[in-house]
This record gives sequence, C-alpha cells and structure tokens, in this order.
Amino acid sequence: MMECKKIIAGFGIRKGKAVRLDDRAAYYEKGLLELARFYGDSGADELFLLDLSESEEDHEKTIGMMKEIARLSDIPVIAGGRVKRLEDVKKYLYSGAKASFLDAGLEENVDLMKEASDRFGDDKVYAYLPDCSYLESAKEYAQLGASVMILGDLEMAEEKLLKVAQCKEVFLLAGSAGELLPAVLKTENVNGFIGIFDGEASCMDLKQDLKAGGIGVDTFESPVSFSQFKLNDHGLIPVITQDYRTGQVLMLAYMNEEAFQTTLRTGCMTYYSRSREALWLKGETSGHYQYVKSLSIDCDSDTLLAKVNQIGAACHTGEKTCFYTDLVKKEYQETNPLKVFEDVLQVIADRKKNPKEGSYTNYLFDKGIDKILKKLGEEAAEIIIAAKNPNSEEVKYEISDFLYHMMVLMVQKGVTWEDITRELANR
Repeated sequence: MMECKKIIAGFGIRKGKAVRLDDRAAYYEKGLLELARFYGDSGADELFLLDLSESEEDHEKTIGMMKEIARLSDIPVIAGGRVKRLEDVKKYLYSGAKASFLDAGLEENVDLMKEASDRFGDDKVYAYLPDCSYLESAKEYAQLGASVMILGDLEMAEEKLLKVAQCKEVFLLAGSAGELLPAVLKTENVNGFIGIFDGEASCMDLKQDLKAGGIGVDTFESPVSFSQFKLNDHGLIPVITQDYRTGQVLMLAYMNEEAFQTTLRTGCMTYYSRSREALWLKGETSGHYQYVKSLSIDCDSDTLLAKVNQIGAACHTGEKTCFYTDLVKKEYQETNPLKVFEDVLQVIADRKKNPKEGSYTNYLFDKGIDKILKKLGEEAAEIIIAAKNPNSEEVKYEISDFLYHMMVLMVQKGVTWEDITRELANR
C-alpha cells in the first residue's frame, strides 16, 4: 500500500485572529474557528498552528483558542511558536495538540528539547528549523528527542530539496503549493507539506491533483464500485445521511453514479435531484454543506449510509433534521450512555447559567471549587468503601453520585464530554 503524504494547513494566531504564514501582517477574512473547521472538513490531514502572541495575556488567549480548534477541527493539531519554558510545551499539548514544536533558532528552545522529550515522549516533540542553515544540526535535534523536523523556509527551491533529501531525519516542509510540490512529496524522508492556503479552496482539490500525479495522499476511495450497487428503476440509490457526532438522522436523498463519484472526489455530499433531474451539491445555495466523514453500504447493497459534518440545517425548512414531525411516539427512558451524560451535563450547565432556588447544584457552584473538590473526594472514598461490599448495587449508586459531582466540576472548569472522549480516543 502506498504511503500517504500529509497535506497540512498552516496559519498563525495573534489576538484571536488567523494570520498568514507568508505575511504575518495579513489576516484571513474567515474567523479563526471557522477557518480551522473549514480545513478540517475540506481535506487537510492536520493543522499547523503558530503562536504569534507577543504578551503573556495573548499567549493564554491563544492557548484557549487552540483548545477550541482541537475540539472543532476533527484533525490532529501541531502547535508551538512561543515556548519559553517547559510549561509552555505542556500547555500546547494539553490544549489538544498531537505534538509541539520547538524553534531551533532559539538556543533556549534547543536546550529544552531533551527535557520535553523525556517528559512527554519524543513523538510529542518536533523541531522547527527557520531556514536551510539549520539542516546541518538536524541529526543533533533528533538525538535530543525531536522526532520530526519542520523546515520553515517558505520559498521552495531545488537546492533546498536536495539538502533535505540528503538528511536521514523525517521532515515536514512548509511553503506554497507550487510546481515543486510533487517533487517535495516524492522525497522519501518528507512525510508532509505545510501549505499556505487562501482559506477558500478545498485541500481535497490539491489532493486530487497530487493523486493524479502519482503521489499517495489520503482521499476517499470506495472498495465497492458503483456498478455493484443495486439501483432502483431510475438508476438511483437512496442515501440516509446522519450527523457523525450525534448519530441523528438528517435526511434521505438519492445518488446516481456521477453524484457518487463527485462526492468521493470533493468530500462534499452531492446528490441527484429527482425533481430537477440534475446533480445537487448540498449547501451550494444555502451554505449548509455536508462534509463526508464516512460512507457505508448495507448488506443488500441497495442503500448508502453517509455520516457527515452538517453545517447549519439539513432541512430546507431551517430545521436541523428533515425528520422533525412525530407521528407516533412511546415514552421511553434514554439509556444511551453518552446521550445521558451529555443531557445531565447540559442540565448542570443550565443550573450554573440560570440558578434555581433550593438547587443542590447551585449550592455547590455558590460554595466554589474547594467545596466541589471536597465532595468529589468524599464520593471517591464512598466508591472504595462500597466496593468492599459483596452487593454491587451499592457501587452503582456511589459511582452515580461520583459522576454527578464530577460533571459539576467539568462545568466549573469548562470541560465537555467531547473533550474527555477525544482525549481517551487519543490514548
């Protein structure tokens, strides 16, 4: 199987705004979170975030923004740029970054490489090389524990590429997507490209061009050809579309072969409109695009299931889902674990926002973090005591009490279940 080269979208962050890497005085028109989400949906494999903050206050704000980006983008994040101590590396990693880079142009950063690698693991530490002159020291940075070299010399040139190819270390190269890009990605020790994109064009388009040139990149490819699908009398196959996060069914539509192939090529759900008898790019007029996360086919090969990131509403009425009208409904107790946890967390969050007299939850919030931590500790001890009892029912009750108090703490600290599940998935 051909190794996939990574296409990474890169931008800087200053004062809560996205900045171009090739012109650090130029800001993107898109908001920071919107830009990050767009890249995550439109085919980028990772994000490269350069912290351009100049004050400690802005640095902390940037860390907070990086946390939001990691939560929204659905692709790994590489972060760094303002490392003055080991604590800064920790902040980048704890914000959700898969790795943090240290600037080899700063002696104090080079001195931190081994300590950071020992503390967090060498897979978490990259070395940022400002220009080609630092290539001579790439071996040293690798010995100190940097697992990947990021060459930030933005102007691509054959001479630079030759120097990189002569190194044994693993590289990510930053630059503009010019004529040399295929040659860059064909270099064995270069496993990715950090591109400076305009915030409008889909990274999937670039990937399709590279793929046509024989470069292994991650695109959507179906192991089952459309000719193997069982179609209806009109040559169409129905598609059930779900929100990939919640599992909520959004809509039902149809695809012909052209719509299916267009969906695979662009990564955006494209259907066949039976009323207009034409291709229908979902969101083309409304902006409510559906970005593909997965496509599956049922056991009879006659229905597709699409899991998507839905931008805005799926229904033309403005509703999130087309299935908003109940015909019959039997009351039942929701037992889906994540749904229950999310619902309880939302109730606790609402209590904090809209206090209710006599509420125990509000009592905890009023007393503050120390009281919440004290109760959490007490409940943890209760679990230990209950676990010594042969009756497991008592453990069930004590764990429930502990989880409730833990969720109060989560709301107090601004932590969501998505943060927790993402962290667990990364381990």
